[in-house]
Amino acid sequence: MFSATGLMFIICGLLLVLGWMFPTERYLTPESGVGYALGIIGGSLMLLLLLYPARKRLPWLSFMGSIKAWFQVHMILGLIGPICILYHSNFSTGAINSNVALFCMLAVSGSGLVGRYFYTRIHHGLSERATTLAELQNNAERLKAVTLSVPFMPELLQRLIYEEQQLLRRVNSCPVLLRPPVAFLLAAIASNKLTRYVHQSLRVAVSQSAVLASQQKRLERVARGYIRQRVGTTRELSEFQAYTQLFSLWHLLHLPLFFMLLIAGIVHVISVNVY
Repeated sequence: MFSATGLMFIICGLLLVLGWMFPTERYLTPESGVGYALGIIGGSLMLLLLLYPARKRLPWLSFMGSIKAWFQVHMILGLIGPICILYHSNFSTGAINSNVALFCMLAVSGSGLVGRYFYTRIHHGLSERATTLAELQNNAERLKAVTLSVPFMPELLQRLIYEEQQLLRRVNSCPVLLRPPVAFLLAAIASNKLTRYVHQSLRVAVSQSAVLASQQKRLERVARGYIRQRVGTTRELSEFQAYTQLFSLWHLLHLPLFFMLLIAGIVHVISVNVY
């Protein structure tokens, strides 16, 4: 089942494809009628985007609704507004002033999609993941205490700690934009390395103990699951830290782009209606 947000993205995607492929200029003109109205509607919706940052920064606007609700409205307006303007322009360029306004709008819209992606990646919060990692590390100590009869378990736990430290160190040494894919790659490598160690060590251990031999599959399954959970949580923590920084940097870029759009839009409206 699609969420409301997912359905909205699908509809907007279909409208974009339809407008790009269909000869809208036969039926819409930017100077009058429906085409002109779409430009007014699209521009008005883009202006309404200012309501979200205003609601977020001005407590006395709480009567307007929650910040979360206005974030959803902000996202919807940021999709519908540009689509209206693209239909208004027939998905083509025109005069210099209209081109500047159009490209500023596309830059703001694209920036908004990037920002939404960063937002969804950090929405759960650092405290939740940090707590999970701490719990896993405590579990490691308890697991060490009850699995001393399995020869390779203490060594596995030490290797896990080492791989976690290496993963965080190497990821943090990368440029922030590369950290999420690097974290994913290093986590996959670490998991594969630890899984191979478990397989090889367990094969040696079961050759020396009939009891371990009877539990081989279960032990290997549990060890693999524990490795995935530990390394996966460390990867998520490093990704969260990276996306938090990226989101902060994105804010520094998105706001100037929006003000450029605002100025370009005002110049476009004045030039069209005065000249």
